[in-house]
Formats: sequence, C-alpha cells, structure tokens
Amino acid sequence: VQLQASGGGLVQPGGYLTLSCAASGHIISLNHMGWYRQAPGKQRELAATITRDGITDYSDSVKGRFTISRDNAKNTVYLRMNILKPEDTAVYYCNADQFLDLFWGRGTLVTVSS
Repeated sequence: VQLQASGGGLVQPGGYLTLSCAASGHIISLNHMGWYRQAPGKQRELAATITRDGITDYSDSVKGRFTISRDNAKNTVYLRMNILKPEDTAVYYCNADQFLDLFWGRGTLVTVSS
C-alpha cells in the first residue's frame, strides 16, 4: 500500500489548509488512518486519527482547530486545519494500517508564517 499526501504549503497565522492523503495499491480494508507531524528538531507526534467507522481522536494541541475525515470509497483521509499557528509548522505525515501492517506516506510540509 502506498500513501500520497498533498496540500501542504505556506499560510499566514490564523489561516487554514486542507491536507489530503490517498492510499493505493493492494488495499483490502484500511482500519485506522491518521496524521502525524514532525516539527524541526522535535519528534514525530500524533495530530489526529480516524477509524474506518469514523471514530476520531485528536491531540490536545489541535483539538477544536483541526478536523480529520475520510472517504472509504476513495481510500483517502483529509485533515482540515483551521486557525493555524506558527507552532503548527511541521512536516505532516499520513499513515494507515491494514491488518498487522502499518504504512506511511512521505509527508507534506506546512509552514505557518507571516
């Protein structure tokens, strides 16, 4: 399974972006799909996850500002990011699991700066 993330870019503080991550390849049934992020000099951390049935989980740092969603028919997960802050600057990675396998995309850079 391959994951292709897109939608990153430069945005001003207070702005918004929507990230997309499309899965392709030998897909049978993707369970959890999620977004993680890694800021410069920091470890990768969870942003949000969503199960196949739509149950979501968010880190405290993004709760109330970010919304994760998915389209199972398209094997795609989205991350709508509102009220972006400079501290949201990071490379955002999507992942997905299928049975006992975990797959990662290459990441898309989000820069929040004026």
